[in-house]
Amino acid sequence: MRRISLTLILALAFPALAAGAAKDTKLALVAYSTPREAYAQLIPAFQKTAAGNGVSFSQSYGASGEQSRAVASGLDADIVAFSLAPDITSLVQKKLVPQSWNRDKWHGMVTRSVVVFVVRDGNPKKLKTWNDLLKPGVQIVTPNPFTSGGARWNVMAAYGGALRAGKTPKRAQAYLAQMWKHVVAQPASAREGLATFLAGRGDVFLAYENEALFAQQKGQPVQFVIPKATILIENPIAVTTTSTHKQQAQAFVNFLHTKPAQRIFAQNGYRPVIKGVTQGLNFPVRPQLFTIKYVGGWAQVEKKFFDPRTGIMAKIQGSSGG
Repeated sequence: MRRISLTLILALAFPALAAGAAKDTKLALVAYSTPREAYAQLIPAFQKTAAGNGVSFSQSYGASGEQSRAVASGLDADIVAFSLAPDITSLVQKKLVPQSWNRDKWHGMVTRSVVVFVVRDGNPKKLKTWNDLLKPGVQIVTPNPFTSGGARWNVMAAYGGALRAGKTPKRAQAYLAQMWKHVVAQPASAREGLATFLAGRGDVFLAYENEALFAQQKGQPVQFVIPKATILIENPIAVTTTSTHKQQAQAFVNFLHTKPAQRIFAQNGYRPVIKGVTQGLNFPVRPQLFTIKYVGGWAQVEKKFFDPRTGIMAKIQGSSGG
């Protein structure tokens, strides 16, 4: 005689109970520090849809690299939303995210941004170009590139900006080392960096455009400059292989790529990955915008710049005492 599971018997006897159990789903979202406010609006919007009915969330926010390492070390996650692709691909290597994570039409990305200079009101130091950051006395705040995804984008924006200005790769590295001597604070995450700058530290904060817009929306006395040469930031998202609610997790990721959700992201300062949602919002086009491919692509950049022992930034940090 075949064994019939107790769950099946209960489901047959009490269909309403089974439906309730299916609805009572809690998803763990593990994300980098800056989109917290966007997700505070996106989650309720998802819960109003048929796919999101009965789905609740636990949320964790922090420096992108640290969040990725926490998931690798066992932090429960159904969905991971990080600052940059390597923080996802490191989880692919550990079989915590499927290899196919970036094979959709958005290449695994959910939002975009650019690196900007957040400056004091009125821009008293007149900082407009990457070269201006080398002016005597200019103090820079940027997160730590060994914890923060935003910081890595900043480093590659500065390096690529030097290349765009006609410098050779060697001279661009020298520019980076010179610029780093002006860095006076390296908080763990982009959001902590913003708090440090708003508390009065430094003349310029290297940041995501969305963080600059966030500060302005909060009424902070800052403005920002988008340098002529800057990098297109692309922020990835993925469902984990360990999720016990893959269907609902994927439904949430799918929802985030709809026009209503992308509009919410845009209103929170993120450049959307789909067209037709930026009406009334200002996302200026820059003449020398470049992508991570222009500076070698993440696979090459991670080893060359951010290897903790042999990378360019490890050497620069060591020589600058930071």
